[in-house]
Amino acid sequence: MTDVTGEILRAPAEVAYADELAALAAADGGDRPAGWRLTPRAVRAFVVGDPRLGVTRKFYGDDALVDRCVVTLMSNRGLLLVGEPGTAKSMLSELLAAAVSGDSTCTVQGSSGTTDDQITYSWNYALLLAEGPTPRALVRGPLHRALAHGTVCRFEEVTRVQPEIQDVLIGIMSDKVLHVPELDGPDGVVFAARGFNVVATANLRDRGVHEMSSALKRRFNFETVRPIRDRDLERRLIVEQTTGLLERADVSTRLDPDVVDLLVTAFHDLRDGVTQDGVVVERPSAVMSSAEAVAVGYAAALDAHYFGDGRVGGEHVARQLIGTVLKDNPEDGTKLRHYYDVVVGPRARRDRRWKAVLETRAELDR
Repeated sequence: MTDVTGEILRAPAEVAYADELAALAAADGGDRPAGWRLTPRAVRAFVVGDPRLGVTRKFYGDDALVDRCVVTLMSNRGLLLVGEPGTAKSMLSELLAAAVSGDSTCTVQGSSGTTDDQITYSWNYALLLAEGPTPRALVRGPLHRALAHGTVCRFEEVTRVQPEIQDVLIGIMSDKVLHVPELDGPDGVVFAARGFNVVATANLRDRGVHEMSSALKRRFNFETVRPIRDRDLERRLIVEQTTGLLERADVSTRLDPDVVDLLVTAFHDLRDGVTQDGVVVERPSAVMSSAEAVAVGYAAALDAHYFGDGRVGGEHVARQLIGTVLKDNPEDGTKLRHYYDVVVGPRARRDRRWKAVLETRAELDR
């Protein structure tokens, strides 16, 4: 694949980490499932890292979860990653697809408007009118391509899709075959090549939007991706992710360790509803995930770089934090003011970093 990492905002995992995948493949030994590019151990190493081979950790979470995911992909069931928003479900599905199949772009992006032909196949209507239903007129969807090539198909936000469209997966995942009744002979039946499987994601906050049928649930193993509880791990994630984003933006500003600590502390306070000192605060309804923390850190660095002196302080973090919390629920403003009053205020009296945060309190009333 052509190296386009310098030309686009975000390259797929198999392009961004091509060197690491090549290093893993070169050192890979042992049994490999049919249709897989790497052995299960190498797939795991790609996700959680292998310092010996220069492979970086990409998923910060439960390593045992990654093991179970890899095992599921070797089985006859699909993998469904569920969790709160911002827990890296989509990133994990992308990494697994890249390592197993060498292609993470065979993806269905689920929405309320997703139709079955966007999942399976449709037609080039100009050719259809000119030639009738022929293989040349067929427009192959992600599931069709994954079946034919024996690769992993990613199905993002499956519970946002209408139930009758979700159920297109039932027969395909059971029988490992897709019928194209408009075509005659062998072209009318697509049998799954070895290596085919489905990785789907679902947001726990959307549970009940479009509940999956019991029949479809039985075709998947469910794995819950949980928020990061280890603060040191979350600090490391924020530093690595924001550094990468700032490098791609050609911005020299970086987050100092004390700023990262402030950011992680504020997110854990609001996420958990209690500080490490035992002060109870009201949790906002807004998502306070690690992904949001990275976004706040990145935006704070951009703010300091372009509108400040290049040094990120508590005030930059606080301004971006306010924008993260105050989205669509007016009650979150009251909760954030309470946090400022009972947590930020006392901290500001003994820590200059938090004094800069307190100075942004007035922005909540604008």
